[in-house]
Amino acid sequence: MSVSCSSCGNDRRFLVKTLQMHVVRVEDSRVEIDEESRPAIFELLCDECETALSVDEFEEPLRREIVATLGSR
Repeated sequence: MSVSCSSCGNDRRFLVKTLQMHVVRVEDSRVEIDEESRPAIFELLCDECETALSVDEFEEPLRREIVATLGSR
């Protein structure tokens, strides 16, 4: 399982931007989380040159491991 940036050859560090939604409830001046979604992968970039990479192009085992590590969907 390996992935590398086609622009600079980086194969070790990648920046994964996620998006997570929260529903908060305010009661008696207290804020509590009512619901929260699992984080969704929003963008994946090479940490060296910031070239965008597509998670969909990764081999299935690597894609599953990234999603599991992030707890995302």
